[in-house]
Amino acid sequence: MENHQGRLSRNWDELQNIRHRFISVMAQNMGLYDITETNGRLYGTILFSDGPMTLDDMSRALEMSKTSMSTGVRLLSEGSMLTRVWEKGVRKDLYTVEEDWYKSFTSVFVNRWREATDNNHKAARHAKEQLEELYKKTEDRALQEQIERDLEKLDHAVRYYSWLDEVIHIFENGEIFDIVPKK
Repeated sequence: MENHQGRLSRNWDELQNIRHRFISVMAQNMGLYDITETNGRLYGTILFSDGPMTLDDMSRALEMSKTSMSTGVRLLSEGSMLTRVWEKGVRKDLYTVEEDWYKSFTSVFVNRWREATDNNHKAARHAKEQLEELYKKTEDRALQEQIERDLEKLDHAVRYYSWLDEVIHIFENGEIFDIVPKK
């Protein structure tokens, strides 16, 4: 006959297994946010901790170096995924997950979108300028026709990146939550 203590212990083990499976899946998908799987595990560990964690706590929990934890904390903090908190009597830095996941998503995703969109938009405009100069200096009619077709494609690209810039702006200024409310 199984004793009460044994059942309780198995239930606690099951809780840890459920957490571990969720953290593993979440960590694997953090690449979408350009966050390594290791830092995804760090995030999940802090998420399920009973309170704020120090770098030492994180290092022990993940059996990794304090330096790795420090790097992960910096990256996750830059993405608004972790917040440094203060507790009376604790001299070490403490971290907890940002409770507003929408803020985290917006911060991480918008930064990636903004950078890529700005780079692509700039490259498309620059290519257009170069093609327009080439068009002016060539007398080759076939080349001019090809340049005209390329310019049409680049006009489409510039319009797309302008549209994407507006979408990003909706996220940056929070209007997205008027369109799709937080749950």
